[in-house]
Amino acid sequence: MTVKPTIKKSAPEDQLRACIEKLDPKTQKLFRSVRSAVRKRFPTANELVYDYSFALVIGFAPAEQGIDSIVAIRASATGVSLYFSQGPKLPDPKRLLRGSGKQTRFIQLDSASQLSHPDVQALIAAAIDQARVPLPSKGKGSLIIKSEGAKKPPRRKPAK
Repeated sequence: MTVKPTIKKSAPEDQLRACIEKLDPKTQKLFRSVRSAVRKRFPTANELVYDYSFALVIGFAPAEQGIDSIVAIRASATGVSLYFSQGPKLPDPKRLLRGSGKQTRFIQLDSASQLSHPDVQALIAAAIDQARVPLPSKGKGSLIIKSEGAKKPPRRKPAK
């Protein structure tokens, strides 16, 4: 009788940490501070982690489906952005939102403090109001790894 070895998966935070470590140091720091600020704003939302070859994305959703994310943070070689899932439908009188997709728009972030700007706060509030699924009023969201990128290369700008 042969015993198969048990493969232990690492905890979601450990998996996320490994994904973040593939970013360049400056982007890692910004991504972590933005994640912390967004987590505080959406304490009941689930964090849905997608590790693509070109970007690391965390969607903040009331359920376990990425399509229900209200906002998402994205880190890649070009920096960190805050994405709004219902972006084209959001009121944006200051024209802060970038992109031309049918579903999303984004704001490029240089610091987490941008999230506290009144115009950005208004966009976040509008995104919450237009969410497909409302956020739970109680509880704490979970960290859910939707795709693991253990074998994916670092997302850093190529050396010159």
